Amino acid sequence: MKRRDFLKKTGTATAAAVASTAVAAPAVWAKGKTTRWKMVTTWPPNLPVLQTGAERFAKRVGEATDGRLKIKVFAAGELVPAMGVFDAVSDGTVQCGSGAAYYWAGKVPAAQWFSAVPFGLNAQGINAWFYSGGGLQLWEEVYAPFNLIPRPQGNTGVQMGGWFRKEMNSIADYKGLKMRIPGLGGKVIAKAGGTVVLLPGGEIFTSLERGVLDATEWVGPMHDLRMGFYKAAKHYYYPGWHEPGTCLEVMFNKGAYEKLPKDIQCIVDAVAMETNFWSLSEFEAGNGAALQELITKHKVQLKKFPDALLDDLRKLAKETMEEEADKDNVSRKVHEAFKKFKERVGIWGSISENPYYNDVADKYSLKG
Repeated sequence: MKRRDFLKKTGTATAAAVASTAVAAPAVWAKGKTTRWKMVTTWPPNLPVLQTGAERFAKRVGEATDGRLKIKVFAAGELVPAMGVFDAVSDGTVQCGSGAAYYWAGKVPAAQWFSAVPFGLNAQGINAWFYSGGGLQLWEEVYAPFNLIPRPQGNTGVQMGGWFRKEMNSIADYKGLKMRIPGLGGKVIAKAGGTVVLLPGGEIFTSLERGVLDATEWVGPMHDLRMGFYKAAKHYYYPGWHEPGTCLEVMFNKGAYEKLPKDIQCIVDAVAMETNFWSLSEFEAGNGAALQELITKHKVQLKKFPDALLDDLRKLAKETMEEEADKDNVSRKVHEAFKKFKERVGIWGSISENPYYNDVADKYSLKG
């Protein structure tokens, strides 16, 4: 063989081998070590969007990391009780959990602002606060002493006002009313004279049916229909003044999160954000049809809270928020930040969202 031909063939073979190695290397690197996590949730098994959203999050993380991070999801009660999620993730019993921040008000009073604030921000506004207004950094600061890292993982949008066994005509009707309602909204009901009962989702229907509860709020038509509340209470009120844009959370054990490679941390964060917007889309897509079914098929009495009642609730909410904020310095800091951002976006909303829905958008009516 001539020297020139030998070098040519050898060079071609070497280049091919190098190219082959360059292509194969990322695949080998990507497969790497598999980390296995457990996620516990506050949601009942198979509950659409809430529990299935947590499961979707875990599945998407597994796909995006090419199997390097695998998360096994446990619904409420399967591994820990619904209200044991915070502690289980905080102490490292499991690596992550899904729920709503206001469930932990007894442990972290300031957490309530990161879930829902009565007469506060809607889904669009609270997402703007988290991602562009410093809200997420503040949330991280609040959870840091508990060895937790929080991320928004969903939003219900504006909720319904709740299911009541009697008509609600004035603020006086809350006197002695036993209602399942968490968070700051529950504090407002208590201030109005009601008795607040905190129950996980799986226990609400039976309590309402047996008269242990006089009223309950949950989410909106899509979930309320599935929960069967119309069988136990006939008055369905709107709007959800207490939860105008409820954020759902995923929380990570700080040590477990920080052990992840940086690229997987980024993937986990990105999938949490994707799940946040996916869940809101699911609620917006599903609530209309469910509401129509509740009215036409199940003859639910849909009612708007009287304006005077809403005005009284708004006043009580303002007083309640200030009282809650005064309980500790962290709550006051979060409250002031929330108020400042709400005022900023409210100025814009007053000439954009409000006029559009009130004066420009098509008008719709329910068929009943």
